[in-house]
Amino acid sequence: MMTLLRSTLFALIFYPGSLLYVLAALASSLVGAAPLRRVARGWAYFHRWCAAYILGIRTRVEGVIPDYPVLYAMKHESMYETVETLVLLRDPAVLVKQELADIPLWGRVAVLHGSIPIDREGGASALRKLVRAARAAADEGRSLVIFPEGTRVPHGERAPLRSGFAALYRQIGLPVVPVAIDSGRVWPRGSFLKRPGVITFSFGEVIQPGLDRDAVEALVHDEINRLNN
Repeated sequence: MMTLLRSTLFALIFYPGSLLYVLAALASSLVGAAPLRRVARGWAYFHRWCAAYILGIRTRVEGVIPDYPVLYAMKHESMYETVETLVLLRDPAVLVKQELADIPLWGRVAVLHGSIPIDREGGASALRKLVRAARAAADEGRSLVIFPEGTRVPHGERAPLRSGFAALYRQIGLPVVPVAIDSGRVWPRGSFLKRPGVITFSFGEVIQPGLDRDAVEALVHDEINRLNN
């Protein structure tokens, strides 16, 4: 019963509050990118506060977060990490599914913030567009975040990596940092109920550019699933 009450209260506070942040971000975008990014970071801290003080969910970080641009290859088990990333990292450009970028208002803010939509049905032209956007973000000194499995995966499962990750790794030339996450233990995919607990973000060793596709995929796949027990 307490889990249901916490989850309901979270929904009643976080989602209406998020709409206010979206409207504030749209307004701030008229001034420039920097004010919009400050609003987005404020929204991420609002999410962290709601998760911690309503749901009883907190973040633990293991490993070293680089202070230079990298390509973060991140496990994806819940919505939690998509928002928490904006707190842990400095203005990252997150690669998101096209349908998320198409959400009214929120999608517009996400793209203005620097999120890069992935059009999986667009073929080679869509990949070239994605690479151009990723290079532009890297040239600004921003790290990139990709969820190489392509979607949320229930905790304990190992989904295959999508082909777009290796293509991005080869063409962008940034070092890769695998990130293992166990958020699905307390924030299960598709469930309204969220349980109290600690979510671990485990940052792995830096993987330098230049590996072939099979090698980098094997390394990343193993590393992002280290917490899958």
